[in-house]
Amino acid sequence: MRNVASYRMRRVNEALKEVIGTALAQQLKDPRIGFVTLTGVETASDLSHAKVFVSVYGKQSEKDATLEGLRAARPYLQRLINDELSLKRTPALEFVYDGTIDQGMRIQALLYSSGSTGRSPKTSR
Repeated sequence: MRNVASYRMRRVNEALKEVIGTALAQQLKDPRIGFVTLTGVETASDLSHAKVFVSVYGKQSEKDATLEGLRAARPYLQRLINDELSLKRTPALEFVYDGTIDQGMRIQALLYSSGSTGRSPKTSR
């Protein structure tokens, strides 16, 4: 039974990610929202709330402004989710900054500066 529930939650998470991603790309016109990437969605099993993980390209001020714009768009996005998905309850959205991409870029820069690019060495013939 646990596998069925986790499969359902994965489907709900992906559906939420798709609806929110489409709205970000095509419908939201808030100038505060910069170049944002949805990295994941985690929905509570009772559908009461969902954490939407985002990564933002730019300076810290741009990241803060984007998160503020996303929080301001929350009622619109929740209404859109309610209209497009047939869920028992529309989850309250919480936008959370996901720093894993920044960490990956920092690690890549460190590897590059040390001379190790993370690629396997070329073999000579």
